[in-house]
Amino acid sequence: MTLNAYITLSPEVAEARARGAAIVALESTIITHGMPWPQNVETARAVEACVRAHGAVPATIAVMGGRIHVGLTDAELESLGQAKGVMKLSRADLAACLAMGRMGATTVAATMICAELAGIGVFATGGIGGVHRGAESSFDISADLLEFAQTPVTVVAAGAKAILDLPKTLEVLETQGVPVIAFGQDDFPAFWSRSSGLRAPLRMDDPAQIAAAQVMRGALGLRGGQLVANPIPPEAEIAREVITPVIEQALAEAAAQGVAAKSVTPFLLQRIFELTEGRSLVSNIALVMNNARLACQIAKALVALKPG
Repeated sequence: MTLNAYITLSPEVAEARARGAAIVALESTIITHGMPWPQNVETARAVEACVRAHGAVPATIAVMGGRIHVGLTDAELESLGQAKGVMKLSRADLAACLAMGRMGATTVAATMICAELAGIGVFATGGIGGVHRGAESSFDISADLLEFAQTPVTVVAAGAKAILDLPKTLEVLETQGVPVIAFGQDDFPAFWSRSSGLRAPLRMDDPAQIAAAQVMRGALGLRGGQLVANPIPPEAEIAREVITPVIEQALAEAAAQGVAAKSVTPFLLQRIFELTEGRSLVSNIALVMNNARLACQIAKALVALKPG
């Protein structure tokens, strides 16, 4: 594969790519729009350290100075974590951000696009976007769902964010032909909670099997990626009956204040953080770490499946 002319690999990622090592992509909106400073940078560094400790190389992705950076140096990560006015990038605005020379943080969709350009097949995140509540009138559906149908990257997440309409999110994924694989359980997880009360379409208990399914999709000529729904560790879980009223209150406040479009998710996550007195952030960090560990296992299995 010829690298895109607008991609800069960090020295660590370039070296890993040259020797065919396992690489795990990481998004950057969790840094700029998901957590406050300095917890955002501290968490990003901890997740990268977790990936290294489990035998893979982390590739945090962001747009800086008109280039897609796949892997960030420590100075770049610090700069991103404290930057103001960072664009939140999806498929629609990735090219525009590059053309304008702006700084941008990648959502799930944009991270998948950039990971594929860099030849990275596995990506760990917190939770994916999905169908927002009230979408039957607002038509607010995350571009993440459509990206799964066309970009061949396996994404490990703790399900979809619990602030969303999870039944409709699963329906859209099914319509788009996206494999939704619960890891180690039958239920589809709900971000802070291990179960959404919904059954996942598929279940796998072996990371190597997940990697083999990704390779098989390519062999069959099936475009698109996979969603691996990895439940939050039990000790970090916020039970559904505890978090649900908090989410409902945050949603009501967002509606009352007219919060819409890309501002909805950051607003809700911040209010839930406040209403849970920080507990949601602790759980968020734990689930991201857990997803990174599983993504490392899948990435290493993918390397083992490569010919030669």
